[in-house]
Amino acid sequence: MLWHRLARLAACLLIVVATERAMPAGQAPMPAVPAAPILAPYVPTPPDVVERMLKLAGVTKRDVVYDLGCGDGRIVIMAAQKFGARGTGFDINPERIKESQENAKKAGVEELVTFKLQDVMTADLSRATVVSLYLLSSSNMKLRPILTRQLKPGARIVSHAFDMGDWEPAKIDKFTDELGIGRTLFLWKADGVARQ
Repeated sequence: MLWHRLARLAACLLIVVATERAMPAGQAPMPAVPAAPILAPYVPTPPDVVERMLKLAGVTKRDVVYDLGCGDGRIVIMAAQKFGARGTGFDINPERIKESQENAKKAGVEELVTFKLQDVMTADLSRATVVSLYLLSSSNMKLRPILTRQLKPGARIVSHAFDMGDWEPAKIDKFTDELGIGRTLFLWKADGVARQ
């Protein structure tokens, strides 16, 4: 037992040392989110599917789009670029947050979007008018009580591929993407009813 603990400690120290050596001089590493659950593997949504999600949600420049598990930031970046919306992306991986920030700068929308290194299970989602998800169904179910308690009536939730159990979506969009892959999008509208 002691041997396993010492081995884990040594591995952690090696990671810290390697990370510090990899950072440019004077730049502090971005801290990881401690003990945050992984709600889905990182799988980027293709751009044509992102655009379809945003259109299904009816995103406009008056919206505030939150992407839970934002990966490289593509959803909030496209919401800003194509629709003029403001957006915030949340992720637990510091590398994804850094990549998102770089992508927003390249796209010229860094004034409209922000990215937070945060566990979405602890995030305040109340300002969002649109929430995008590409998580597993089990993760959507974990988020459902949070979403239905925090979002104001009329806020929209759009999910790529995964539903939210017995909560019937307002719309389902089934289509074939540009790569010939069948896709399903789900749209719900917050109605002020808290759901477990």
